[in-house]
Amino acid sequence: MYHSIDRVVDALERQIRKNKTRLEKKLKENAFALTGDNGKVHVNNEEFEEEKDFNVVKTKRFAIKPMDIEEAILQMNLLGHQFFVFSNADTEEVNVVYRRKDGNYGLIEPEF
Repeated sequence: MYHSIDRVVDALERQIRKNKTRLEKKLKENAFALTGDNGKVHVNNEEFEEEKDFNVVKTKRFAIKPMDIEEAILQMNLLGHQFFVFSNADTEEVNVVYRRKDGNYGLIEPEF
């Protein structure tokens, strides 16, 4: 019984390596091809419709108050959001703070 299980595991590992290698080759060989024909996208010989319309389901307006980065992070945490748009009191520009997956915070500053 154990010998049979070992053979199955070996066969599965071989199949996984083979499929992974095949996928990597396709990605390296520019498998993603965009065509201008009827707005269709071809990926690995499969055809997909390009999404042309975007549905905005909610619009929210709010006053942007000048604050420093620490206060913006506190506001974001109080609201329970993943990001927060604010006017940076130091630079007088609109900035965005966001929570990163590693638990730290990021800052997006516009560059004109």
